[in-house]
Amino acid sequence: MYKDKDPRAELFAAASKPPATGLIAEEQLALFYGTAPQEQGEGWSTWLQRGCNFVLAYTEAAPGAVLTRTGQPDEYVLYLPDADQGAVVSAGAETVTIPGGSIAFLPPGDSAVILPQGGKVARLFTTLSADLAKMAVNASAYDQPRSHIPPFAAWPMPKDGWHIRHYSLDVPDEPGRFGRIFRCTTFMVNVFRPQVGPRDTAKLSPHHHDDFEQCSLALKGGFVHHLRWPWTVDMADWREDKAIAVGSPSSLVIPPPVIHTTRSTEAGDNDLVDIFCPPRLDFSLKPGWVLNADDYPMPAG
Repeated sequence: MYKDKDPRAELFAAASKPPATGLIAEEQLALFYGTAPQEQGEGWSTWLQRGCNFVLAYTEAAPGAVLTRTGQPDEYVLYLPDADQGAVVSAGAETVTIPGGSIAFLPPGDSAVILPQGGKVARLFTTLSADLAKMAVNASAYDQPRSHIPPFAAWPMPKDGWHIRHYSLDVPDEPGRFGRIFRCTTFMVNVFRPQVGPRDTAKLSPHHHDDFEQCSLALKGGFVHHLRWPWTVDMADWREDKAIAVGSPSSLVIPPPVIHTTRSTEAGDNDLVDIFCPPRLDFSLKPGWVLNADDYPMPAG
């Protein structure tokens, strides 16, 4: 279903097994614009949306705002999309100044994120952060277990133990590499180069995932998410096709095995980030695709 030059083409060259019957879940849409935040503090507002394994926290902050976590059970992600809006991060005995235009991974335990210039940031937590999962706008969406998604399991610890790690998003493109991919023990994040102008409708990339969700976070511009539910032998699983038009900031969680593709629609920059929890093995097995692979081992075997 990919154009020949799409780096993902060979990942899906072999036909996958027919989709299982049973629970075919609905997508989860969160529009952070024009809706009330789920959490607020001094100088900041946060919108929370959950997936099967994760919670996305999108925050808009005034200069000097502080975001804290106490007793955080596992590693989490801090995404700083704007080059001129960085952070000062403390965790354990470490304090690190992180420039804007970076992705950072923060260790378990207590941590604080100071935003000297304020700005817009995203944080990613697993559902072990039960306090955040309960506050999500769609907190009850996963009361019925997702039979198509295996139980969450974190990937191995980094080679030299827990530390604050951060990586610049300013990475040049390379032929044959897909996006700018980073992973930690809990997440994989693929940061796309902003699409300038509407996407060519003759060069879309419809595909599906057998057993994991994809979260697409729109930070700038406009998009249409096209979704198609597969026909299983049980007609109760069937759904009508959807074309979901969104602005930004917004987030869509796409369940397996829904066929999907997304196209940008606005004239300027259209900025999209794909999120997976836990990390994707297929992307991790591609040499050179995961830019920080040397810091985070893959599971044994």
